[in-house]
Amino acid sequence: MAGSANLNVMMKTARKAGRGLLKDFGEVENLQVSTKGPGDFVSRADKAAEAMIKEELMHARPTYGFLGEEGKEIEGDDPTRRWIVDPLDGTTNFLHGLPHWAVSIALEHKGQIVAGVIYDPVKDEMFYAEKGSGAWMNESRMRVSGRHRLIESIFATGLPFAGRAELPETLQTLARLLPACAGVRRFGAAALDLAYVAAGRYDGFWERGLHAWDIAAGILIVREAGGIIEPLDRDGDILNDGALICANEPIFETFAKVIRPS
Repeated sequence: MAGSANLNVMMKTARKAGRGLLKDFGEVENLQVSTKGPGDFVSRADKAAEAMIKEELMHARPTYGFLGEEGKEIEGDDPTRRWIVDPLDGTTNFLHGLPHWAVSIALEHKGQIVAGVIYDPVKDEMFYAEKGSGAWMNESRMRVSGRHRLIESIFATGLPFAGRAELPETLQTLARLLPACAGVRRFGAAALDLAYVAAGRYDGFWERGLHAWDIAAGILIVREAGGIIEPLDRDGDILNDGALICANEPIFETFAKVIRPS
């Protein structure tokens, strides 16, 4: 699909960032065995990737705002448009040498996401969408899965770690869902979880405690692939609350009943 000029800028930038991160990822394996460990190195790689992305995007569109994970938000001269960027989603995977992480870039216009790109450099998979133009991976059109039954479906989520408050609630949710489905995966990169729902690899996804940059691109990509995505709390706001649920249309209601506390 030939995208707009903005989408082309986003894809080119994501690829460039991906190439740099791939080099760093090769380095992480050497650092695993060092006494210092790869932690500082990875946070430097993360920051360098964001700086590079910011420079490319701001050069291409000097008037747009910028919200990234690392720096503080930049207000653009054009208050209606801003980039929302996660230079490295799946940092913990990256840090441990696990090849499952991505670059995520979204463009917001008047509070709506209008373009999104999620790039997985290890597998060279580029997931992207523009509002009204469908969702794509590399050259192929993507659709959410067509499964109708929960028991045949697999779902993705994140699990609370390091003493986060939502652990008891998550365990209760899993206790309701696991007996009713074909499996739950926890791969550690929310942007890719959303991309995989759009690609029909997962049948649905839910999570709390996410940031706008983790999910902005993925929200649009899922919708453009025909998926339903809603705030986890019915009257919530996905980008601000960072809590969402999504699935294909046939199973959304059944899935949501299991996940949402009544």
